Amino acid sequence: MEEGIEQASVRKIAQVAGFSVGAVRHYFASQSELLHFSMELVSDRVMQRAMTRKMKENQEPLEFVTEGVCEVLPIDDERKIEMEVWLAFSAKVLVDQTLRELSNKVYLDMHDGLKNVVMALQLLDMAKDELDLDMEVNRLHAIVDGMAMHYLLNPEQFSHESMMQTLNYHFRSLCK
Repeated sequence: MEEGIEQASVRKIAQVAGFSVGAVRHYFASQSELLHFSMELVSDRVMQRAMTRKMKENQEPLEFVTEGVCEVLPIDDERKIEMEVWLAFSAKVLVDQTLRELSNKVYLDMHDGLKNVVMALQLLDMAKDELDLDMEVNRLHAIVDGMAMHYLLNPEQFSHESMMQTLNYHFRSLCK
């Protein structure tokens, strides 16, 4: 959190945790292994939050769906850190093939989750009849990834409010 995930070396983690480098290297031989572990942790946390979500009494379905998508957006400090891990992990995947398998899994998990969002709109008979499910899932995935990146990299230009307005606008465009 203090210096960013890209600066999280095995040596720095050991120093902050109060362990020897050897003890930490027992679990993480390299920064790639540390990043792999971090991304798995983030993915598991997001999945756990998403799977335990319940609709509140008298909650509008569109609000519930929007909150579900917000599980993967940097809307608070915890999710911002998770998104920073995702961004660092994604950049590292370009040069470290050992992370590719996990990257593919995380991508597919998120894609499936977003597919469930669009399907929920259809099942609730809120979605326009002519929607192409696969295309809408691809579009929502691109919008979510883009908004998250813009917010992380340029929060002064693309604020939290802009992110939420964009998401709400997109959902309204899918609904009858």
